[in-house]
Amino acid sequence: MHPDALRQLLDAVAAGQTSTDSALEALSTLPFTDTGEAKIDHHRALRCGFAEVVLCEGKSASQVRSIAREILEHGEVFLGTRASAAQFQKVAQVASDARYFEESRILLVDRRAERPTLGHIVVATGGTADQHVAEEAAISAEVMGNRVTRLYDVGVAGVHRLLAHEDVLRSANAIIAVAGMEGALPSLVTGLVSCPVIAVPTSVGYGANLGGIAALLGMLNSCASGMAVVNIDNGFGAAAMASRINQMMAPAT
Repeated sequence: MHPDALRQLLDAVAAGQTSTDSALEALSTLPFTDTGEAKIDHHRALRCGFAEVVLCEGKSASQVRSIAREILEHGEVFLGTRASAAQFQKVAQVASDARYFEESRILLVDRRAERPTLGHIVVATGGTADQHVAEEAAISAEVMGNRVTRLYDVGVAGVHRLLAHEDVLRSANAIIAVAGMEGALPSLVTGLVSCPVIAVPTSVGYGANLGGIAALLGMLNSCASGMAVVNIDNGFGAAAMASRINQMMAPAT
């Protein structure tokens, strides 16, 4: 937004000529910043509740650095998914406070003085091998301002491990259930709770798992009502959905 136009909008709010809600609506539809390599949406938080998140996979380290610099010039958080160590090293050149989570491949710069922790989201996995996808979901959900509990390696091969945590499951506003192999965990979880369950199939499994397709189809064909399914290994997508559900239900503090 041109500085003169922004000043006019702020003056109109101060003079009572337009409401704060109308001003926010105007800001939410403002143009993006075109860096030549990417178009950065600085007002996504006004529309969607959280700033733009960058999929780093497929981008060069220099492109990720350029995008991170632009985002951080206008905001306090840069969240990149599917990032590499090389991309992290480039971003660290312009943000010395950058952090890299190797297991989940998340690249994070968070300069907020205080991060809200609303409601309750549970992230559960069938096995330890699913944990990299679960951590993408858990860290993303935490950065988005949610309180997260992790329940890892509670799959149906030893169902007592899951049932030992029924109280935790039932305290959640949303549950992310991550599983490979035949993908049975989300169906079982959904049958135990009243909150929405987001199922995440992973590419973990032997040959007939077909890179996660078997788990995906099993989840899509579940008879348990109240469950939605995201794409294979899409921990971030599950976190974004769970965050919206949780924050609709959790009172602001």
